[in-house]
Amino acid sequence: MGRREELIVGLDLGTTKICAVVGEVTSEGIDIVGVGTYPSIGLRGGVVVNIDQTVQSIRKAVEEAELMAGCEISSVYAGVAGTHVQSLNSHGVIAVKSREVTQADIDRVLDAAKTIALPYDRQILHVLPQQFLVDDQEGIQNPTGMAGVRLEAKVHIITGAVSAVQNIIKCCERAGLQVQDVVLESLASSESVLDTDEKHLGVALVDIGGGTSDVAVFLDHAIRYSCVVGLGGSHITSDISVGLRTSMEEAEKIKKKYGCALVDRINQQEMIEVGSVGGQKPRQLAQSILTQIIEARVEEIIKIIEWELVRSGFMESLHAGMVLTGGVSLLPGIREVAERIFDMPVRIGVPFHFGGLGDVVKNPMYATATGLLAYGRKHGKSRGPIDEDSNLVSKVLTMMKRWFREFW
Repeated sequence: MGRREELIVGLDLGTTKICAVVGEVTSEGIDIVGVGTYPSIGLRGGVVVNIDQTVQSIRKAVEEAELMAGCEISSVYAGVAGTHVQSLNSHGVIAVKSREVTQADIDRVLDAAKTIALPYDRQILHVLPQQFLVDDQEGIQNPTGMAGVRLEAKVHIITGAVSAVQNIIKCCERAGLQVQDVVLESLASSESVLDTDEKHLGVALVDIGGGTSDVAVFLDHAIRYSCVVGLGGSHITSDISVGLRTSMEEAEKIKKKYGCALVDRINQQEMIEVGSVGGQKPRQLAQSILTQIIEARVEEIIKIIEWELVRSGFMESLHAGMVLTGGVSLLPGIREVAERIFDMPVRIGVPFHFGGLGDVVKNPMYATATGLLAYGRKHGKSRGPIDEDSNLVSKVLTMMKRWFREFW
């Protein structure tokens, strides 16, 4: 077996699935070397509701990714979402000591910008610079080395509930993983599905997952607004379950097999088979009934997102339009519904610029997990060199420990 120079692991903790993606850093970018997914049982709306079930799901996804990558995973970048996530814009000012801006000055002004009053139960997840000002000169992306006596920073601050974040970290640690950083999922997704021109012109990223929809607005290469809407694909499944009088499992299968978000795109005479509850025989129903249920909920989700964007004040600045990603964006017709409501260009965002097994993750459902790899490469340190041969014994020992924990 070979030797891996640098590995990064992204762990997407979603409401419907846990996804682990292993990437190897190369001179050209990131090569995907392992992918593992497993149904998410212990999370709801991006928040842990059952620690043991979540730990079990994480272990299964990670073991699948380890098997494909041929290495042991010990540390991850974890995605966080949920309606507990909130954001605000802030501003910091300092005096430049040496009349030339240094990295120490940048660190100080960012510390000044994040000095805000927070409730005791909330913590800062990200402090993201939007622009710097040196002696009232605006629009500076990197002020290092510039002459001046006054340095200002405008930043976007993302906060989360302490308990929700700590529960995610606790689940990862119980699964034998060290969390290198906790990253907002929409921020991670933007790293894998948006290009530089879109971030410059103005674009809204909408990541519609199982339990939540994450929204982020980018303009002039910086994030300007972000929020989390507590609606997602599981609400569509719930509507199908109630409307067609069937189980949630059957409703999810029907959604994946026959689901469409636009009534105009289907044959009105087409019939589908729907499983009943209580041991009754399956029924035949018109596919148009299913599509009407889906379209109504999709319109509601998109209209709430539209209201959030109008409230943000950036609706008129989205010159590059909107990018839909996440598992729900796979629904046929959802792009047309979004274009009709927003009255702007909409495209489906898939991860790109990944080598290796990049084709495996070229799907909107992997946007967050692959984005965590790109975020880790840009902002953090990768794992050190890994010799797969020497890790074989430790991997066997780790798996034996997991078995003992599960059975004893």
